Amino acid sequence: MDTTPVDETLDDGDGLLFWPSLQAWIADRDVPGEGPVVSSRQMAGGTQNNLFLLTRADGTTMVLRRPPRHPRPNSDETMLREARVLTAIAGRGVPQPVCHAACDDPSVIGTCFFLMSAVDGFAPVGPLPGRYATDPDWRHRLGLSMVDAISALALISPEEVGLADFGHPDGWLERQVGRWRSQLESYAAFDGYRGPDLPGVDWVGAWLDDHRPTDFHCGIIHGDYHLANVLAAHDRPELAAVLDWELTTLGDPRLDLAWLLITSGGVGSFETAADGFPTTDELVVRYGEGTGLPLDDLTWWRTLACYKLGIILEGTNARAVAGRAPVETGRDLHQRAVLLFEQAGYLIEGVDR
Repeated sequence: MDTTPVDETLDDGDGLLFWPSLQAWIADRDVPGEGPVVSSRQMAGGTQNNLFLLTRADGTTMVLRRPPRHPRPNSDETMLREARVLTAIAGRGVPQPVCHAACDDPSVIGTCFFLMSAVDGFAPVGPLPGRYATDPDWRHRLGLSMVDAISALALISPEEVGLADFGHPDGWLERQVGRWRSQLESYAAFDGYRGPDLPGVDWVGAWLDDHRPTDFHCGIIHGDYHLANVLAAHDRPELAAVLDWELTTLGDPRLDLAWLLITSGGVGSFETAADGFPTTDELVVRYGEGTGLPLDDLTWWRTLACYKLGIILEGTNARAVAGRAPVETGRDLHQRAVLLFEQAGYLIEGVDR
């Protein structure tokens, strides 16, 4: 087989792909389609990793997911973990791409990567297309579908799908503040980064430790569940796929609900510029009915979501200062991190009144 690029539309993402070895690797795998890849287009979306839409000679499409140009120390491990969880939970009620194959040999393109199905859908952020723009019932049902997806994930037993070793659930609650505080402190290793300017980070962390829930329910958590990490179907009011599984681990699934709430509606409701979306109360009731999990401590979970996400976003700012991520992206995510800690403060003040 000729493993050289055969079409001038093959995009290598300015060196993110290496076509001779990649063509040979795909040809040797049992993945959909026939013939070499004849076109490649880097897809928009995602600030942490890169996506390429590949088309084979017979017209079959698939998506290649790989780490960023400047991989993190654990980027290869992250790629393989994503591929593993997508394979494990397939057919369990969570809308998701199908993982076709994963590469654990960094010599092929310089990093580990995996191939997955191309899903027809759109990220429901900003102006909504089609009937979503005109029908409040479609927007309402889409919002409920967001909760239904993580409810289905929460009901999957890690042991039953071979993911019992996918995380460290023992002491998970007790570790959260210290684990993410250590993550924040690790950013000092980036050249030029002078430390986080995140007002309230110490206070929020102390409050979380002082008000920790007493119950823990172990399950699979997505870890970064929000509107930009899903695709909505064009032809029906529901999710087509949940994307970006890089933070997936074992933990308490209620964190996914909290993450959705703090990223979609802040302290108030789920509504965006378009009306019709479910309120926060509706989403919480839907999740409780779907999972049977107690939600009495939801403010704590929402505060933890603010704390964890704010620290994660600040990591991109530190990478940007060191020239390992776009500067504008770093500044934007730093401002979002600041707002998340402000949101955490409002949540805490509401409890302490």
